[in-house]
Amino acid sequence: MHILVMLGLVGFGAQMVDGSLGMGFGATSTTMLLAIGTAPALASATVHLTQIGTTLASGLSHWRFGNVDWAVVRRIAIPGGLGAFAGATFLSSLSTSSATPLMAGVLLALGLYILIRFTIAGPPVGHLGKPLRSRFLAPLGLVAGFVNATAGGGWGPISTSTLLASGRLEPRKVVGSVGTSEFMVAVCASLGFLLGLGLHGVKFSWVAMMLVGGVVAAPIAAWLVRHIPPRVLGSAVGGLIVLLNVRTLGSEHAFDLSGPVRWVVYLVVLGAWVAAVVHVVRLHRRKTTSELVEVGAR
Repeated sequence: MHILVMLGLVGFGAQMVDGSLGMGFGATSTTMLLAIGTAPALASATVHLTQIGTTLASGLSHWRFGNVDWAVVRRIAIPGGLGAFAGATFLSSLSTSSATPLMAGVLLALGLYILIRFTIAGPPVGHLGKPLRSRFLAPLGLVAGFVNATAGGGWGPISTSTLLASGRLEPRKVVGSVGTSEFMVAVCASLGFLLGLGLHGVKFSWVAMMLVGGVVAAPIAAWLVRHIPPRVLGSAVGGLIVLLNVRTLGSEHAFDLSGPVRWVVYLVVLGAWVAAVVHVVRLHRRKTTSELVEVGAR
């Protein structure tokens, strides 16, 4: 019973992150599942089956509020689905000893990206510009889909950030189009895992508990994003993903670092994480103070 409660908390925490930042459900939930000892392929399969429900709800919401560019969805969703299916098939064929360091390494890279992105540059922003073309969207979807299935996360950090950085689509439509197309990615990745692992390898009670946790967290995340600055939350979440995956890579399942070396690495990562969050909090306070002074001067 305690494992089901823990999985509900995993879904809750991951949706809190995703609902507040617009990315991070896969990376956060897969990292947490690995941290409690779940096999890599099973962790990714569980996350993607859960995301069939969460991405469907998200896509319908974005469509209703006019946040979806269907031309972008068509051009990125199909390659994303193909990449996700290939990634799921690839991960299912690996042994746990091979898959654990691979998945933890990719998740570590994603965590570093989120940590650096939000600490140094702040949340990604975009501006209107030229229309996006298939020769740009198709490779992006293929790579993001493959990484997403292989690592259990990465669709949002890769696709959303790249599209925003291109400056060719307004931010709300980037988030809406990427979120809507993730439904195809989740479905194709799940099919790949079901073919590779079979139904006997998937615990649907885990999926149900994570989905329940995510549904409960959704309205809270919508409230939270109004009270906690995305930049602060992004730095905090990025650091957590880095720390947990450094722990996985240092364990006996990967590089098996000796006790003293392992603790030195943990302390260095923890120190860098705390410094990053403190830095971002100070920047936010400075910005808030400056805005209050400007309002007072008016």
